[in-house]
Amino acid sequence: MRIKRVAAVAAAATLALGMTACGGDDGDGSGSGSKGLVGKAQSQKKLVIGVKADQPGLGLQTGSTYEGFDVEIAKIIAKGLGVEAANIEWKTTVSANREPFIQQGTVDLVVATYTINDERKQKINFAGPYFIAGQDLLVKADSTLAGPEALDGKTVCSVTGSTPAKRIQQEHPKADLQQFDSYSKCLPLLENGKVDAVTTDDIILAGYAAQTQYVGKFKVVGKPFSSEPYGIGLKKDDKEGCEKVNEILKAAASDGTYKTAWDSTLGKSGKAAPELDTTKLTNCGSV
Repeated sequence: MRIKRVAAVAAAATLALGMTACGGDDGDGSGSGSKGLVGKAQSQKKLVIGVKADQPGLGLQTGSTYEGFDVEIAKIIAKGLGVEAANIEWKTTVSANREPFIQQGTVDLVVATYTINDERKQKINFAGPYFIAGQDLLVKADSTLAGPEALDGKTVCSVTGSTPAKRIQQEHPKADLQQFDSYSKCLPLLENGKVDAVTTDDIILAGYAAQTQYVGKFKVVGKPFSSEPYGIGLKKDDKEGCEKVNEILKAAASDGTYKTAWDSTLGKSGKAAPELDTTKLTNCGSV
C-alpha cells in the first residue's frame, strides 16, 4: 500500500509540473517580450535614428551635428513618440546599409531619402511617405544634356544600392554607370568633367547645386523621370510602430510642424513647402 501511495504522489507531482509548464508557455508565448518602436520609446526615452550625412538640405553632418529636412522629420517623429531631440542618437546611413541597419537593430528608424518600393517592403516596414521626389540629372551649367533620353554613351554617377542607380541600369543600359557609396563623391567628378551627369532625386540634386562651392557650376536638368515616395523605415513586423509614425505625420501636416520643418531647411532654397497628402500614407504591414 505504501508503494502505491508513493507512486500516486509522484504521478500527481509529474502531472502538476507538466500543467505548470504548459501554463507558462501560454502566458509567455504572446510576444510580450518584443515591444517594438513604441515600447522602446516609452521605456527608454531614447532612439537611434539613421540619416544621411552628405545631403545638403536633407541630411548633412557638420562635426557631431546633423541638419536638414529629414533630420527635422525624424525629430518630429521622436517627439511624437515621447523622445526629446537631445535623446536621439544619430547614425550615419548610406543607401546600401539601410535595410541591414533596420533588420539588425543597429537603428530604430531610418529617415534618409528612403524610397518606398515593393522590393524593400519584403525586408522592412515603411511609414509615410512624407515627401514625393522625382529622379533627375545634375549636369554642368553649360551642358546640353537635356534629359534621360540622351544618356546613351554618357557617363553617369550615382550611389550603389540606390533606386536611381538601378533605374539607370534597367532603363538606360547604354549609359556608363559609375557607382559610389555617397553622392558627394560624384560631384568632384562632375566638376572635373570625368562624368557627364549625376543622378538621384531632384531635391537632393538641388541641395548639392546650392552649396557655396558649386553655385553657378551645376544645374538640375528639370525633367523628372520617376516618382520617389520618401518613407520612414522600421522593422518588418512592427505594425504598431508604423501606424504610430503615420499618426504623427498626420498631426504634423495639420498643426504646421511639417511646414516649419520644410521652411527651416529646404525652404531656404526658395521652394515653397509641399502639401503632405496624408491619404497616401502606407497601409502598414502590407506588401
